[in-house]
Amino acid sequence: MRILFVCHRFPFPPKRGGKIRPFNMIRHLAATHEVHVASIAHDDADAEGAPGIAPYCSSYLVEQPAAAVKWGRMIARLATPQPSSIAYFQSPRLARRIRALVAARRFDLILVHCAFVAPYVSAIGDVPKILDFGDIDSEKWLAYSNFKPFPQSLGFRLEGRKMRAAERRLAGQFDCCTATTRLEHESLLALGGARETGWFPNGVDTDFFCPDGEGYDPDTIAFVGRMDYYPNQQAIRNFVDDILPKVLATRPATRLLIVGANPPAAILELGKRPGVTVTGTVPDVRDHVRRAALTVAPLAIARGVQNKILESMALGVPVIATPVAAKGVDAAAPAHLLVAADDASFAASVLDLLGDPARRRQLAEAGRRQVIAAHSWAASMKRLDQIIERTVARFAPGAVATGGATGH
Repeated sequence: MRILFVCHRFPFPPKRGGKIRPFNMIRHLAATHEVHVASIAHDDADAEGAPGIAPYCSSYLVEQPAAAVKWGRMIARLATPQPSSIAYFQSPRLARRIRALVAARRFDLILVHCAFVAPYVSAIGDVPKILDFGDIDSEKWLAYSNFKPFPQSLGFRLEGRKMRAAERRLAGQFDCCTATTRLEHESLLALGGARETGWFPNGVDTDFFCPDGEGYDPDTIAFVGRMDYYPNQQAIRNFVDDILPKVLATRPATRLLIVGANPPAAILELGKRPGVTVTGTVPDVRDHVRRAALTVAPLAIARGVQNKILESMALGVPVIATPVAAKGVDAAAPAHLLVAADDASFAASVLDLLGDPARRRQLAEAGRRQVIAAHSWAASMKRLDQIIERTVARFAPGAVATGGATGH
């Protein structure tokens, strides 16, 4: 098949959550199909890295709108029913290039990752189309409204409602809509509007993310995640303010590594606290995670799969997570990871695991086995293939649309 793949972040290099899923979808599909990629570069680094996608597709289109233009489009939508977050990802030039490509070539399937860029192809009606929401973004904006101060909370609540209406409308313009976890799939069903639905999980490269057989520091814990992402900022501030002091009171030699790109000033300030180091961007997060006794995922806002949890488990490093963060991973507590619902129990879990090397080893081994069993990209892409096959078959002349959910 000839496939047009549109995504909201240019999918190379695949070093952050918004790029990992589309890159692996593209790489898988290109092994047996002709894949053409269209996306936005959000900065110079994105644009410079774009040629790296060439070995994984037949062609690619990339545009880099100026930051001021993107923010201007967002602001212009504030007083309208249209979501500002969708406006941020629109490029008239990319839209024209996509229309020209569709006019010049006959595509057998259009696959979109993320609702933010669905408007580029939503009006096309003579090609089967799949919208992979990944996460339901309106739910994330509404969750933000519970943590932001007024008037930001009001702005996120309004954007969440506008985005929900847009998602429902866009869902009805595609032949099938998918999500990244069972929980997100339930949100997709509750959204309404979709003709058919399914879900397939994120995977992890367990050959790349693997133990190295070296030792670890029994007093080091780590948090990994992009630090320009608000849920990560909120999570680690809460951990440093309310959980880490409880740990240090009993185990004062404990060290916390905050590992992630682009930490703002408020996160850098955390590095001045006792026992805290903020690394900023590092060449390879694996080096830091492997040396840690455990990693923490104390997120209060979490949608979809938490790649940081999967990667830590694959590296053979135990994870302690909040219930909402753990929901995005096909793993059971306490067999594969630990789950703590409040600050006191989170601190207690950290202390218990730091003081019990045998339990740590047991969790490390069980966690890696579970990731290999439940979160391989091969198994996930098999589910995607089945969704594509059904969608294309339903679109064929004479096919009868049944409606409902698929991909369970």
